[in-house]
Amino acid sequence: MATSSEDMNNDLTFRRYEDGDSKTSAWSEQIFQASWSHKCPTYVHRTPPCQGSCPAGEDIRGWLDIVRGIEKPVGDMDWQEYAFRRSTNANPFPSIMGRVCPAPCQDGCNRNQVEDFVGINSIEQYIGDTALANNYQFDAPAPETGKKVAIIGGGPAGLAAAYQLRRRGHGATVFDDHEELGGFMRYGIPGYRTPRDVLDGEIKRITDMGVEVRTSTRIGKDIPMDQIEKDYDAVLWAIGTHSGRNIPVEGADAVNCISGIAFLAAFNEGRLQAVTGKVIVIGGGDTSIDVASVARRLGAITEVHENDRAENVILGQTAHDVAATAKREGADVMLTSLFPVEEMTAAEHEVRDATNEGVEIRGSVMPLEVIKGADGRATALKIAKCEMVDGRPTVIEGSEETIECDLVVSAIGQSGNMEGIESVDNGKGFIDADANFQVPGKAGHFVAGDIVRPHLLTTAIGQASIAADGIDRYLDNQEMSKRPKVDVHHFNLMRKLVETDHSPVDFHAAGRDEIKKAEGFAKEIDLGLRGTSENDWAVHNYEDRATNEIIPSTNLFLGHFEFTDRIKRDEISIGSDEVLGNYQERLVCLTTEQAQEEAGRCMSCGMCFECDNCVVFCPQEAVKKTPAKDSTTGRYVFTDYSRCIGCHICADVCPTGYIDMGMGE
Repeated sequence: MATSSEDMNNDLTFRRYEDGDSKTSAWSEQIFQASWSHKCPTYVHRTPPCQGSCPAGEDIRGWLDIVRGIEKPVGDMDWQEYAFRRSTNANPFPSIMGRVCPAPCQDGCNRNQVEDFVGINSIEQYIGDTALANNYQFDAPAPETGKKVAIIGGGPAGLAAAYQLRRRGHGATVFDDHEELGGFMRYGIPGYRTPRDVLDGEIKRITDMGVEVRTSTRIGKDIPMDQIEKDYDAVLWAIGTHSGRNIPVEGADAVNCISGIAFLAAFNEGRLQAVTGKVIVIGGGDTSIDVASVARRLGAITEVHENDRAENVILGQTAHDVAATAKREGADVMLTSLFPVEEMTAAEHEVRDATNEGVEIRGSVMPLEVIKGADGRATALKIAKCEMVDGRPTVIEGSEETIECDLVVSAIGQSGNMEGIESVDNGKGFIDADANFQVPGKAGHFVAGDIVRPHLLTTAIGQASIAADGIDRYLDNQEMSKRPKVDVHHFNLMRKLVETDHSPVDFHAAGRDEIKKAEGFAKEIDLGLRGTSENDWAVHNYEDRATNEIIPSTNLFLGHFEFTDRIKRDEISIGSDEVLGNYQERLVCLTTEQAQEEAGRCMSCGMCFECDNCVVFCPQEAVKKTPAKDSTTGRYVFTDYSRCIGCHICADVCPTGYIDMGMGE
């Protein structure tokens, strides 16, 4: 009995042909004819889609290969530290990002075409937590350049920029108007998602590089902009967006209609310890989920004095007294979104957790009006069901309803506080940037993070890295370079060869006199300028296309990979009856064994992962392992072109797409 297509799809991870296919492709272009071919294998490095999807541009494949044991550290460094150093080339916050990044890298992972993505986030958390536990520090900065950079803002963008600039030897001073560094990581995300000891440890590792810190200092108020420009050689604006946007409906000016940014700041500063009455959160993104989840944890107090009202605490007029908030009960919290729940921008697992914790989430709902009482406070919110028509929400007639509430929290967007720094304001509460994250028309001024466009924490980190590159060139009086098409932190084979003491030898070009004295074939090839396969001053038959190409799953031999379940880190599920006052972290770090096993699921797209397929299946024994003394990542095999007949088998069985039949083209 033939196997059904349903059973095949369930049980097999790779199929060369789809149901109904009956024609083979033109093999004449893929195999040798009469024992010859003009095409032979060459080794081509491309960017994997996980890295291409990462806003910080981390060398994800690289540190996964280290964790799984393929790429070995040099000397007596352990692999955990080696993985930490590779991951932090791009991102100095592996512990925090491993917890809170929504992981677009996992959406892009080619392993999704086999069964499920690689748990990149969970392994990154393992790398970061291990680094903190073992007290790994960053390398000492390069020799001091004597140049000084003012970094305005101590959040993820500002701190990441300080880290990258100190690595280059530039002086970095971070100014921040909060009491502590961390920006949105500290004041915008609750501590049960970004544990403060973890955050403090990762920040300290940066400041220990010699970063000067000036907190509780606002540029444009405490220090004028022109003074900063006079005292520093360059300026990076990384001030974030700490001004929330209110809902654009009538009555939204009520005192108890506040922003999600202000709500979370009051909670994270320890001032807000309870809410009063029903809370309605309007949004649909991660910030709105955090607000709703925090409100459920805070709980509500029923005996309300004027000073205890949440809006008075949030607006900084007072702070909750612990004794006054001791008698709390579960808060009634609703979250509404213009989009259906399944289309909200918040991370799926965060939506699931909030629902489990007792937050009522209603999708396809549009706020129409804030109903105010005689005292000017909001007493209810009028809403209606809606649908998207040409990208705009449209009310469904007859679906209007009014919901009583005591607090309305708007989490629908934010902008920067531009008071005192109006000269860099683009008129919309943001700062413009060019491709190198320079501020147009402001020489020596650069910008990164949410103040360019609110997005992910990892986006801010990636922008800071590019801005640091630009600042470095500016300070060195160099022209700004054109950024690569695939703008990430790439694996560099030459750097790897240097690291492993396999650097190509110095090249000596033959002079005219030597060429004149040469005879026969040696003269024809200009004494080694061509025909270099036996010379060790060049890296042979290797092409780096990583700055221009992201390798798709269609370039891989997916049949190599067996169906393997993803190892998921444990998550502590908190029910609605136990959420009150529960600030326990929900994510449990992988063990070493789990991290290594999960990293082993990485398909190493675009780079050899030493599977030996090409060596085993080559009928001519033309593909061979590089001798151990000369082998390193990316140079595990080589081809003896005197034996190669161009049969293409090596390329066909290469799981990672590292082999192209390109020699001779």
